[in-house]
Amino acid sequence: MASISLKAVYKAYGDHPPVIRGVDLEIGENEFCVFLGPSGCGKSTLLRMIAGLEDVTDGDLHIGGRIMNDVPAAERGVAMVFQSYALFPHMSVYENMAFGLKLAKKPKDEIDRRVKEAARVLQLEALLDRKPRALSGGQRQRVAIGRAIVREPGVFLFDEPLSNLDATLRGQTRIEIARLHKQFAKASVVYVTHDQIEAMTLADRIVLLHAGKDTERYGSIAQVGSPLELYHRPRSRFVAGFIGSPRMNFLPATVAGLNAQYAQITLAHTGETLDVAVVADTLTVGQVVTLGIRPEHLEVSIVAGTTSETSSKVSSQSIQRSVALIEQLGEHSYLHLDQPGGDVLIAKAPGDINVRTGERLTLNVPAASCHLFTEDGFALPHRASASTHPITQVA
Repeated sequence: MASISLKAVYKAYGDHPPVIRGVDLEIGENEFCVFLGPSGCGKSTLLRMIAGLEDVTDGDLHIGGRIMNDVPAAERGVAMVFQSYALFPHMSVYENMAFGLKLAKKPKDEIDRRVKEAARVLQLEALLDRKPRALSGGQRQRVAIGRAIVREPGVFLFDEPLSNLDATLRGQTRIEIARLHKQFAKASVVYVTHDQIEAMTLADRIVLLHAGKDTERYGSIAQVGSPLELYHRPRSRFVAGFIGSPRMNFLPATVAGLNAQYAQITLAHTGETLDVAVVADTLTVGQVVTLGIRPEHLEVSIVAGTTSETSSKVSSQSIQRSVALIEQLGEHSYLHLDQPGGDVLIAKAPGDINVRTGERLTLNVPAASCHLFTEDGFALPHRASASTHPITQVA
């Protein structure tokens, strides 16, 4: 087992601006850490620096307490699984899995034991004599994982290993990787993906990376935390918009009032007022802000007639919108609602909700479920013990 430590790590190519900027990160022993972010944010570059396939331009990289900046890849005690499988087409499954051990001059009986044990765990025992061309994509990926397992490394590195698989195989292989990590819990795992579902389901901690100008302005890391921490307590609008599918709704607003428990805001274009349970010490009345609310936190009820899809009463803590589009997905539906200013507001509702396009709905907006972002994109912290009572007096 081995921990990984990155101290003020930068990576630049020639005279170009750094693609990795100011990374300070500690990855513990036995931890499953996922690097997540949009295309071009440097996820794979950071992984390849840990592997020794890219040089560190500046800063220090430690694995297992040993500085690794100038240590060759083969001597770092890490094993890497690539997106493209990287199997030798002329070798059998057994030979592919044994290749690294033969290069390391391991005894023949030890090689045989390790390969067969990995094949058993990965359900590849019946395929050991086959060549890669006779395997499915999922089987090839399992062989690539098996080739890493037999080395018994302290660190496993996965570079988007599921991106070449179809949706069904991705789901199956994701479960396999999670199971393998539990079985080989002594090893640390660093996993790169752009798929937030993979990140949310696999990670002990997610490292969400910026891209483009945000990297230059804020550094490479947007936020580090558990999946639920990033989901429920994003530190910036970027994090809030990247984590979650569909993404968080964002509505422009201004601060209308403040007290010890809430900020009261007025939505642009409609003039509707809502309360947000955040620590508002740094806000001022009249300040421009952005309200964030996730689709599943909007409580849907029908305006026309007396029928209501929820037991929540229509109150001052609500807004009204018309249905523009209904995505029916079986268990639930996504309602796309007209939003003044040209944007679309999305609300999650039961799959059998009885609404029609053009219908007017009331959306109850719980104060404790709202997020508030300043103009520069940073989130205001939530009140730790926020109630759902609205502001009774505005300063």
